[in-house]
Amino acid sequence: MNNTEKIITEIKGFHRDIEAWFRGEKDQSGLYKKLMSGFDVDFNMVTGNGDTISLAAFSEWLPEAYGKFPERSIIIENIEVQTTERHGLASYIEIQTTGAKVTRRKSSAVFIIREEKVLWLHLIENWI
Repeated sequence: MNNTEKIITEIKGFHRDIEAWFRGEKDQSGLYKKLMSGFDVDFNMVTGNGDTISLAAFSEWLPEAYGKFPERSIIIENIEVQTTERHGLASYIEIQTTGAKVTRRKSSAVFIIREEKVLWLHLIENWI
């Protein structure tokens, strides 16, 4: 699998897992470990509201969201990826639907590639 394929697989897998997390569909402990294992220790994100969140803040928030949105679905569209040997830059559209509410965001993510592992380093979300 080349680096572009690794990043696309990571993006799709993470969103599949976070959807299961929001729905409360899988073992909480195992899924939490799986979700958190995909992040570099220096990870941070800028939300659609302009707030910056560190990995520590994300890891504290995540348990609060478990099972909170049992009807939420997440669709990822238009993934575009550029890579080097050790880094990747991806952009994609994320569509979250919860009941009648639909939110869309354009996301850009920087990844670190370490051998076969792709780690999220930075994520920026912009509301559409």
